[in-house]
Amino acid sequence: MSAAIVRMHRIDGHIRCQVVLCAFLAMIGFQFSCGQVSRDRVSSRSINPIAIRLSPGVDLRAEISAIAARNDVSAGCVLTAVGSLSRARIRFAGRPDYAEIVRDLEIVSLVGTISPDGPHLHLTISDDKGMTMGGHMGDGCIVRTTAEVVIGELPGVTFRRVPDEQTGYRELSIEE
Repeated sequence: MSAAIVRMHRIDGHIRCQVVLCAFLAMIGFQFSCGQVSRDRVSSRSINPIAIRLSPGVDLRAEISAIAARNDVSAGCVLTAVGSLSRARIRFAGRPDYAEIVRDLEIVSLVGTISPDGPHLHLTISDDKGMTMGGHMGDGCIVRTTAEVVIGELPGVTFRRVPDEQTGYRELSIEE
């Protein structure tokens, strides 16, 4: 197992932790860096982790977008997330509109890609009976007690969202 290195910095009222921890990703060739990263010294298989803790009342999707913008993330992904929501907005598979769920909810899973054009995120939540539901995460998912999110920045890569004639949606384009 690799050792963990943690550095905390106060940035825009949030604590930013850069953590080197994941032995699995290191085993498959990813390199981790803490602190300032020189892009000419970083391979395209490196990840710069950005860890944040969000407070009650924060819009989870909007804050992920804002943190990515403040850190100039041109390509990123959600590595992990845990926490709770008081309101979730989810578009279920095959449905055109978002469902709004207002009650105490746990974040079971949050995955997706982050680009300068915005994030594409899928959220799984559970309620007080343990029932789970998930789908495309919309704006207005409000943090109840906390949300701990780790974003992985992929230096040397740019994600864009471009119109796709086949699907009718703006789909991921990967530029190196």
